[in-house]
Amino acid sequence: MNEADNRLMHWQSTKRLMIITLSLWAFFSFVVHWFADALNAFSFLGFPLGFYMAAQGSEVAFVIIIFWFARAQHKIDLQYGFAEEE
Repeated sequence: MNEADNRLMHWQSTKRLMIITLSLWAFFSFVVHWFADALNAFSFLGFPLGFYMAAQGSEVAFVIIIFWFARAQHKIDLQYGFAEEE
């Protein structure tokens, strides 16, 4: 595989990861909150689920997404030889 093909494959993998990450972000930013009233029929730790997701659940999801994204991107960088030296 030549350098141009390697860069293209790296970009395709990075782009796919970015699209997945942004889709998860949009889901936890907008979709969960749009359906907060319906989610309030369920409870989590004694709080209505819609309230919990608006107050804390989305933020927890964002932190998990950030760590998952960094780990997945590092794997992609290692796979295609673009990882930074430690």
